[in-house]
Amino acid sequence: MKYRIALMMASIFILGFMPVADASEEDTTLTKEQLVQKRMDYYIQHENILLPWYYLAAVDQFERNIQEVRKDIPKRESVIAIQFSDEFWSGILNPSGEDTSPVSIAYFNGSGMDGNGDGVADRSDDRDVLYTLANYLRQYGYGEDNFKLALWDYYKNELSVNQILVIAKLYEKFGTINLDNHTFPLSTHADYSYRGTWGANRGWGGRRIHEGTDIFAPYNTPVYSTSYGVIEVMGWNQFGGWRVGIRDNHNSYHYYAHLAYFQKGLKEGDIVEAGQVIGYVGSTGYGKEGTAGKFPPHLHYGIYKYNGRTEWAFDPYPALARWEKEAKQRKQ
Repeated sequence: MKYRIALMMASIFILGFMPVADASEEDTTLTKEQLVQKRMDYYIQHENILLPWYYLAAVDQFERNIQEVRKDIPKRESVIAIQFSDEFWSGILNPSGEDTSPVSIAYFNGSGMDGNGDGVADRSDDRDVLYTLANYLRQYGYGEDNFKLALWDYYKNELSVNQILVIAKLYEKFGTINLDNHTFPLSTHADYSYRGTWGANRGWGGRRIHEGTDIFAPYNTPVYSTSYGVIEVMGWNQFGGWRVGIRDNHNSYHYYAHLAYFQKGLKEGDIVEAGQVIGYVGSTGYGKEGTAGKFPPHLHYGIYKYNGRTEWAFDPYPALARWEKEAKQRKQ
């Protein structure tokens, strides 16, 4: 019995490192649904007992996210977004940064591998790229702690590691990478009003600009999460009062402030989905914990984007207007 179990585990381990034989060509003209399915197919093909598919998907999505907002990184026009440096792929001492020979790459301690069995380690081939990532991650062993260590050794950035873990948790929870739905943070049937207030002057606590949009509504109006995400921050802030910060799968941090109170049972680390109630409109903030009533009740909503290096605020008004329109259309 012990021999059969050991043989089975060895087989699984070996199969996890075998190239995936798939000779299909990439097609960047796929519909969104077809593209999502093809990515899922790739992730499933390269997972095994040591490496769940959502770890591969999270790294791929993170790379896609930063390519969309970084001018210094070329956008990889393919199904898989992951890109590797010459040094990582071919080896630091390899005289050929474009080496495609698995033999010479291994000789120079490069990480590039042949993932489709054609004898070439090609960085332009999605299967070779994903197989190389899978092999790199498996070397660190099983479990989240080892996954975090592998990410740290590669990115050397705690924010990047945390963002990828958020994406992985979301994919694991919902069993899909198709988590792009958004919604307006209040019911469109509620009594509310808002306009673009980005960059307006704010004086309490020192001169600063308004990094968000204020949506005025009556006390206790339910506030929805605009996206899928993980609650990263929850509690009191002297500026924002009772506030919630949620990080999504697109490297965006959604900030909800001045709440009257939180939805019962929610806590930091919880996973939420678009349209889920997270709190209620209030007028808290601008003072010590519990301060309220220094301004009319409203929701302060902000979005911050992380690009792999820094995180910055941007005007959420255009997104809010779009989500409001879409929410109204869904209810027609």
